Amino acid sequence: MTRTTSGTPEGPPPADRSGPQGFVAEVKDAVSVRAAVLVIGVLALQIAFITSYIGAFHKPEPHRIPIAVAAPTAELTGRTVNLLAGLAGEPLDPSAAPDEASARRRIETREADGALIVRPGGGPDRLLVASASGASLADALTEVVAGAERERGRSVEVVDVVPDSPGDARGLSSFYLVVGWCVGGYLCAAILAISAGARPANGHRALIRLGALLLYSIAAGLLGTVIAGPVLDALPGSVPALWGLGALLVFTVGAITLALQGLAGIVGIGLAILLVVVLGNPSAGGAYPYPLLPPFWREIGPALPPGAGTFAARSIAYFRGNGAAGPMLILAAWAVAGALITTVCALRRPARAPADPPGSGG
Repeated sequence: MTRTTSGTPEGPPPADRSGPQGFVAEVKDAVSVRAAVLVIGVLALQIAFITSYIGAFHKPEPHRIPIAVAAPTAELTGRTVNLLAGLAGEPLDPSAAPDEASARRRIETREADGALIVRPGGGPDRLLVASASGASLADALTEVVAGAERERGRSVEVVDVVPDSPGDARGLSSFYLVVGWCVGGYLCAAILAISAGARPANGHRALIRLGALLLYSIAAGLLGTVIAGPVLDALPGSVPALWGLGALLVFTVGAITLALQGLAGIVGIGLAILLVVVLGNPSAGGAYPYPLLPPFWREIGPALPPGAGTFAARSIAYFRGNGAAGPMLILAAWAVAGALITTVCALRRPARAPADPPGSGG
């Protein structure tokens, strides 16, 4: 007969958790299998981050930098183009221009990153560069062309025809502005999708979240532009144009995040970080423009939101918008695709989707 204390039956003695089985049980209670899988995913994302950034930046080398060449005669122009095209490692991609004005115009329209103006006689040639496209790119171009000129017994005078703003150290302000916009885009989308109490999206919720993201994007685009322009005087250029770019970029990154979250649940947020931060930022042409990046990053950069945004921001700030149309179309395509996938994922949820835990789907 079981003895009682104060009228309460004695239960079985507490389980001994001091042994191996007890410790394993405690670990399982503390870290679920799902949490362990997510932690492993975070580790993989961290290693990918390190690999991508160091891989992109550890050894910048010029590769096929577009440069226009103008000389007094077509024959001299052709010889100079051939000389520059034959440099070891193909650091330059030269093309003939009829005259200096045409060569300069190619820089201003972002068709070329520099121009070599060959002078007759023994006078120094002129190298036109645009530090607004990236100071590291202008430095690399100067080094390559100066070396080639020395080999043929000539000297070169460097002229910066599109300088960056005095408040824009090494032309990086546009890149950092774009990075800030991208961070805001995926954080806003993540909060809308998985914040405490948020319910999985159905069609109406998906449209409401996209609408909230749009309002956030408009505000973020304006505030970022005002801070970078009038407040800090770091970026010149049209305030409305930069505002429009910022709003489009923030909405694009947010829509991509919502779409991936709709496809893969909470893992989709990690995929958005992989796409935008791990792959997008080092290939954006910020610290090192495209011609200085290794092949993989050079190829993917223009197609990803940070790269398209950085190129467009520099075009608006320094080149009167020349060259910005293509990157803006890329951003618009990403935005439309993200919004459509977000909506389709929400509409295809089962009828009992509200019972799912927050963050488990679109």
